[in-house]
Amino acid sequence: MASFRELLTQTKSQIVETDTAGADALLADGAVLLDVREADEYTQGALPGSVHIPRGTLESSVEGRLADRNQRIVVMCAGGVRSAFAAQTLQALGYTQVVSMDGGFNKWKEEGRRWVTPSTLDPEQRARYARHLSLPEVGEAGQLKLLSAKVLLIGAGGLGSPAALYLAAAGVGQIGIVDMDVVDPSNLQRQILHNVDRVGERKVDSAKKTITQLNPDCTVVAHDVRLAADNVMQIIEGYHVIIDGTDNFPTRYLLNDASVKLGVPVVHGSIFRFEGQVTVFDPRHGPTYRDMSPQPPPAEFAPNCAEAGVLGVLPGIIGSLQALEALKIVLGYGETLRGRLLTFDATDMSFREYRLDVDPANQVTYDNRDRIIIADLDGFCAPAGIS
Repeated sequence: MASFRELLTQTKSQIVETDTAGADALLADGAVLLDVREADEYTQGALPGSVHIPRGTLESSVEGRLADRNQRIVVMCAGGVRSAFAAQTLQALGYTQVVSMDGGFNKWKEEGRRWVTPSTLDPEQRARYARHLSLPEVGEAGQLKLLSAKVLLIGAGGLGSPAALYLAAAGVGQIGIVDMDVVDPSNLQRQILHNVDRVGERKVDSAKKTITQLNPDCTVVAHDVRLAADNVMQIIEGYHVIIDGTDNFPTRYLLNDASVKLGVPVVHGSIFRFEGQVTVFDPRHGPTYRDMSPQPPPAEFAPNCAEAGVLGVLPGIIGSLQALEALKIVLGYGETLRGRLLTFDATDMSFREYRLDVDPANQVTYDNRDRIIIADLDGFCAPAGIS
């Protein structure tokens, strides 16, 4: 039976090792740093941009975090022992360019090379987001992204309500809400952020109470104003994603032009009676609202929810899909609905997908952002309101 020292020697003979200087050069050339130390070691200091997977969960987690088996990987632990065994494991899993850093983080730190104290979750957050942490595609790094994300909801109504609840539950750190309305009894059939005790209360205040009671990690920024040309740029600037929960065309075009000018992606949703649709407008990489609808329709062809009615559960479905797309954008995982329009018909429970292309005649583009003039479109269609 081999001793530990003999086993380590045998392992090192089967892998590629480098010193800290060689590892530094590999990282500068695009290699990925895989840190296999335990969580308490990692929190005390780590290399910027490293992927942290404790050695004990390497086999079960690495494929979800490092999908490309041909990428160059530098494996690091505290001194170079665990990284050697981890490199051997990665080779057995089919990773082709793996190097173990001899000396590990201790030597890296002693030599004065760059390291940081990483952001980490506290014990209460680890318990709250345990199901996210169990997903290799999210994990602690993804949860930290969510906690540092800023998502703006245009409307605290039918679509904004489910979107806000799921974004808050997921741990989005800052949720902005734009709405100048008050809670009305007719809202309660679908706007689940509110309740009977808050009838007559400002919607943004009611929404803030619900969200902070659900998750104190979320900071709610209330914008109790009507979105207009004189405030839209100041409101949306700084947010990573916008969820469009409006039900009127003037606000949609205003939001489109401002988001295109700033390059902020918008998760669009709309509902009508028993039907809904969702898509993602990313002005830097795909079609926008003006590509889908170049001109607003006449007012008589644009009834709002109060006039046409809406099945109460429908906005819950569409708003939840909007929240899902926003989370995918923040996490940078999965294929979003960019360039695709997803429609839903509740009467026969059917989903359909349509391709959206960039309209070459559309001049309101990110490339032309310096020429975009932000203006209100009042008078073109139905009165402003939030679903």
